[in-house]
Amino acid sequence: MSQEELAKKVGVTRQTIGLIEQGKYNPSLQLCISICKTLDKTLDDLFWEDK
Repeated sequence: MSQEELAKKVGVTRQTIGLIEQGKYNPSLQLCISICKTLDKTLDDLFWEDK
C-alpha cells in the first residue's frame, strides 16, 4: 500500500505518513490505532522499537 493510499484511508496527508515513517512526527493514539486497523497489524508490530 502506498503512503497516499494509507493516508486517504486514515484521514491524513501523505506527508504525515512520511513523517511518521521517518520518526519526525508523533501521531496521536487514535491515529496509531487507525493505521494499525487499516494495515491489520498491532501497535507493537508497527510502533515498538527494539533496542
